Amino acid sequence: MRAIWKGSLTFGLVNVPVKVYSATEDHDVPLHQVHNKDGGRIRYQRICEIDGEVVPFSDIDKAYDDGERTVVLTKEDIDSLPAERSREIDVVEFVPSDQVDLLTLDRAYYLEPDSNSPKAYVLLRKTLEQTDRTAIVRFSLRQKTRLAALRVRDDVLVLQTLLWADEVREATFPALDEPVRISAKELEMSASLVESFAADFDPSEFSDEYQDELRTLIEAKLEKGDALDTSETFGEHEEEAKGGEVIDLMEALRASVERSRAARAGGSSGAKDAEPKAAAKKPAAKSDAAAKAPAKKPAAKKAPAKKTAKAS
Repeated sequence: MRAIWKGSLTFGLVNVPVKVYSATEDHDVPLHQVHNKDGGRIRYQRICEIDGEVVPFSDIDKAYDDGERTVVLTKEDIDSLPAERSREIDVVEFVPSDQVDLLTLDRAYYLEPDSNSPKAYVLLRKTLEQTDRTAIVRFSLRQKTRLAALRVRDDVLVLQTLLWADEVREATFPALDEPVRISAKELEMSASLVESFAADFDPSEFSDEYQDELRTLIEAKLEKGDALDTSETFGEHEEEAKGGEVIDLMEALRASVERSRAARAGGSSGAKDAEPKAAAKKPAAKSDAAAKAPAKKPAAKKAPAKKTAKAS
């Protein structure tokens, strides 16, 4: 990993030099746009609306438009702001960890000690662990003032930026203001359904099925040199869109519990595979032969209508 920022973490008179690293990364397959006739790469240009000329990035300033007037902010204007002058992450308070709303959590960063002695780093880490508190900090990064939560993960200090209070929308839904009567039996059956899906969460058991299938499709195209029928690759799990509301809530809960119990008793893959709509399912590993030849579709699905569509 490459450090994206260096500074000091300060609380009181304690100063902890640190390096900051991005803790997450995007796993999506990188795609770009091409012309469908010849495969030529599509490029975008910065064109001025007044003279129609292409403008180099070095000649571009930022601006604010209120609908009637435009205020141009030059590079000198931006540089005069104090946001990037400070290289300190200031602890402003220590709060109970359960008071940090998960909805406000944003980007995560790892902090690495940047000194010959990591004693101050370890001291802050142990203090957070023993007090079961989260440090709320302020710092500047990429021309923005940030609010963040500082916590411990696997013996490493993690800085997770927080959304500002005015960036979180208020949830006001009139339908939730209507009184709803939930019987004790319905609540009991619902709790039973939850229990049938109970498990210890392991993120490694889940994967992004769309990206997995996209990679399989790309690899098959590269190996075979021609296009594949996408229905062979993506059409195994078709969800039916059903409108309306469930009238008999008890019956739906009872059926869900029975289905989950039957799947858990009869199958070896567990509750996650028994109900794919309730939890994400880890796709089965694909062999090279399976990736090359799309032959997964069961015979029962090869209806005449499908054959006619393929023939056309």
